[in-house]
Amino acid sequence: MTIKSDVFGKLADGREVRVFTLINKSGVEARILDYGGIVVSLKVPDRNGVMGDVVLGFDNLEDYVAKSPYFGCLVGRFGNRIAHGKFFLNGKQYTLALNNNDINSLHGGLIGFDKVIWDAATALTPSGPALTLTYVSPDGEEGFPGTLSVTAVYTLTEDNALALDYTAVTDQDTVVNLTHHSYFNLACNGDVLDHVVTINADAFTPVDEALIPTGAVCPVEGTPFDFRKPRKIGERINSPDPQLKYGGGYDHNWVLNHPAGKLALAATVAEPTSGRMMEVLTTAPATQFYTGNFLEDPVGKGGRIYAVRTGLCFEPQHYPDSPNQPSFPSTVLKPGQVYKNTIVYRFSVTK
Repeated sequence: MTIKSDVFGKLADGREVRVFTLINKSGVEARILDYGGIVVSLKVPDRNGVMGDVVLGFDNLEDYVAKSPYFGCLVGRFGNRIAHGKFFLNGKQYTLALNNNDINSLHGGLIGFDKVIWDAATALTPSGPALTLTYVSPDGEEGFPGTLSVTAVYTLTEDNALALDYTAVTDQDTVVNLTHHSYFNLACNGDVLDHVVTINADAFTPVDEALIPTGAVCPVEGTPFDFRKPRKIGERINSPDPQLKYGGGYDHNWVLNHPAGKLALAATVAEPTSGRMMEVLTTAPATQFYTGNFLEDPVGKGGRIYAVRTGLCFEPQHYPDSPNQPSFPSTVLKPGQVYKNTIVYRFSVTK
């Protein structure tokens, strides 16, 4: 197993961005930037042992800065949407940037954790090559209270998993919801409609037309959101269900069956042509499943066009808009507490 570091590019202000290449004993390779913690490529074998890059992304830093729809990044301080960019904490209202159709705050705001340079350190660990990224978000950054110190550790394990371990501490009461936003395509081309998905969830949180949860938690039984048994994404994505019409497909939060804090299987994705399979494990109470409905044909790696539904995301996290939904599990972090979220994307093949 090896780790190497190279210059990936420079930001407009002259700061250098580096890419770290992690390779395990099986030859699986992950390339990750210190800018946004972005996974720019992830090469895993198909059933014939042929390596393929299973994440969407760009060949250069300029495109990540100018037009990336959160490709491969670390997401914070608060993943997903906060309604109207406002929330109350301890009786005080906080106001965030409206960077989602000018009506909601999305993924931490205008300059979230996906758009900053993290401090980086590498190590060869018993589990595999690892990249530790740290960032201190000052009090008031993007409107959030408290100085938040975050550590994100990527480990490329010997069982062909890319594991991400988040921890965070604060000096004031704040809200935190950290996740990861790689767009996966296990076929390495085309759309993801033939990918077969299972989600270990009996319920989901329906949304309004602005994709904000209504506050209800509804059973998936009898709906296009029932992935408790393997189903192709394309099988029901165009159903006349109003929930699917709001976001042009799946872009919803599933309430996972396992207890929060315990690492457990949340979902699986299988691609029949290549034989690649991905398991998603997490300690989070929920996961967002998104089918790339808002991709707008950006030119990606190798000149590939990323059209609608050419990538899928599993974003293990807390429920969206939790600061405004008292019935949802709390996302409040207090001094002396440690926020944790572990996310594992583990790859294998089917015959």
